[in-house]
Amino acid sequence: MNKTPCTIMRGGTSKAVFFKYEDMPKDKANWSDFLLDVMGSPDARQIDGLGGANSLTSKVAIIKKSENEDYDIEYTFAQVSLTERMVDFKGNCGNISSAVGPFAINEGLVDVTNSKIEVKILNTNTNKLIISEVEIENGQAKVSGDTNIPGVPNPGSPIYLAFYNSEGAVTGKILPTGNVMDTIKTSIGKIDISIVDAANPLVFMNAKDIGLKGTELPDELTEANLKLIEEIRSIAAEMCGFASKEEATKKSPAVPKATVISAPAEYVDLSGNKRNKEDMDVVVRMMSMQKPHRAIAITGAVCITTAANIEGTLVNKLVKDNSGKVKIAHPGGIMETVAIVKNAKVECVKVVRTARRIMEGYVYTR
Repeated sequence: MNKTPCTIMRGGTSKAVFFKYEDMPKDKANWSDFLLDVMGSPDARQIDGLGGANSLTSKVAIIKKSENEDYDIEYTFAQVSLTERMVDFKGNCGNISSAVGPFAINEGLVDVTNSKIEVKILNTNTNKLIISEVEIENGQAKVSGDTNIPGVPNPGSPIYLAFYNSEGAVTGKILPTGNVMDTIKTSIGKIDISIVDAANPLVFMNAKDIGLKGTELPDELTEANLKLIEEIRSIAAEMCGFASKEEATKKSPAVPKATVISAPAEYVDLSGNKRNKEDMDVVVRMMSMQKPHRAIAITGAVCITTAANIEGTLVNKLVKDNSGKVKIAHPGGIMETVAIVKNAKVECVKVVRTARRIMEGYVYTR
């Protein structure tokens, strides 16, 4: 069998296998087959690979030192399907992005000059800049700290991420259809949606329009609920030009990401904590590869924040305070983002995450 160096890292509420670019198959045409073997896909249990039988743990990051002086690191993200022979390179993962800086520092790919450094990252999937601010301890990325993020049981050292000029990350347009809102025909009748592409394309739908309260936790969503949400997502995928609505689940399962939104409301999160509506601006339930996300995708949070600043979108109609900060309530808790707006345009969106190295060694493939 073939033996390849790799590292497993948690970034935010996701986990990925990290590879250096030079350790990947030389022919990029072989990347998908290689990564499917690494993860043990297709198999819902991923029993024969490193995947964790969940879309949040079936991810890959490929890292190289950039030759472009504008960046330190070039990072390619891959979402490996659990059940299909398919690897999606279309979009980025914001949670995994938070582990890129620490990985690059620990591998000696960037110079450590201070107790806190900025790593300029080019995400090759979206051709967008991410600046990661990482604390240093003993020449390595600091791990311990007091920063807690919903969905992760232990605190860690804060990693500040700034996503710059994220509009049109996948489709090339911040509004892929040209409209802030579209009306589509579904199996339950006509409903309004907003498709916004910032960091990743999301299709937003109001919970009340699809028979939900919006505060449901992942296990409360029925198969019928998920089928309808995927129907709407598939229609949006066709509107974006990714695939026909009949083939979207198979050919473009990761983008656009289905996002159910609703007005602030009290609920109990996955950890049993009561969340008060006064502490939030919008309630969000995201999907990840056709399954309910147990927290929130960071690229999703960037897109939600951007959409809140675009007059007329479904998100903008719900978010009353347009001060730049958006408090997003999700199944795991509440995340706060900050939008830096210049000349009526979102220049960047900032979030805080934690990350850590879990193991390093070799993966064996056929």
